[in-house]
Amino acid sequence: MVMGPYATQIMADMGAQVIKIEPPEGDGTRFISVGPEPGMGGVFAHVNRGKRSHVMDLSQEAARAQLLDMIAEADVFIHSMRGRAIARLGLDYAAVSRVNPGIVYTNCYGYGRKGRYRDQAAYDDTIQAECGLTSVQELLNGEPGFVGSIMADKIAGMTALYATVMALFHRERTGEGQEVEVPMFETMSAFMLVEHANGALFDPPLGPAHYPRAVARNRRPYRTRDGHVAALIYNDKHWRLFTQAVKPEWVTDDMATLAQRAAQIDTIYGLLAETFLTRTTQEWLDLLLELGIPAAPLRTTDDLLHDPHLVESGFFQTVPSRWGDIRYPGIPVDFSRTPGRISGPPPALGEADEEPCDEMTREVQVRS
Repeated sequence: MVMGPYATQIMADMGAQVIKIEPPEGDGTRFISVGPEPGMGGVFAHVNRGKRSHVMDLSQEAARAQLLDMIAEADVFIHSMRGRAIARLGLDYAAVSRVNPGIVYTNCYGYGRKGRYRDQAAYDDTIQAECGLTSVQELLNGEPGFVGSIMADKIAGMTALYATVMALFHRERTGEGQEVEVPMFETMSAFMLVEHANGALFDPPLGPAHYPRAVARNRRPYRTRDGHVAALIYNDKHWRLFTQAVKPEWVTDDMATLAQRAAQIDTIYGLLAETFLTRTTQEWLDLLLELGIPAAPLRTTDDLLHDPHLVESGFFQTVPSRWGDIRYPGIPVDFSRTPGRISGPPPALGEADEEPCDEMTREVQVRS
């Protein structure tokens, strides 16, 4: 529900014209969060900004033919259906590439087609469970749990974006289109194993598949005299600066190097936790930032909407719409020559239905 739309939202922000094909009842994300009217929930409004909505009942042959006409002039086709379902509709890569051999065709689904799970449905929660994320949370917190973000959807969406752009770059070099497959399970497995494969990378294995620092039970924001602070006193330089300023008695042979501290990381976290109780949050922030040690207060997602750094950097962009102004979190990257922008509000369901399809696709090709 979010993986494909998030990938194409970023494309729209960077100048692509994106046509969103919706069923007659509308995309499900229209209805999963609050909004100014039914069918315009906040999640939908975010990941579909700047797009056009075209309603098609793809169970009907005429609608499929109309879509193929649009695809014939497009640069990219992205879908979020299981492989078997898109093939039943006659919209798999073989069919699409016949009408547009140069197209980049990106599959966004739960599991890769080469494995036994290929026909299973998937959502963010089930992928979090299968990729090891919930078990890592158990190592950290004592019981399995989801993280408080639809992480699998968004990471897979960003993966779909970079994979599609790589295929477009290849087409620029060679003129060749191709099919791209981005399965959530494989994407999140690769993501989780970056650090957690650890000693299990080697043959024979040198340890279990987890990164000890990330799952240390004492790894959490430090409680201070009046709140909490996040800090990472990690490398040798930061450790030396901290111990000289706060705990000179810790300048010992068995804690002097990063390797020594990594071997007893949970003990180190416990010692730091006791130390952070002795001062206020602001006192710690003043000291740590002066020393150049990474430290931060704990902010809520509501706090982000008014964060002075984000406001000063122009991160938020206000877009007028038929529902009033929408204040969007903006584009997190900047380009010296080709900066992105939020090109418009989210579409009402089917608002582009009256536009001639050839005009829509022609503009897509010219502006993307």
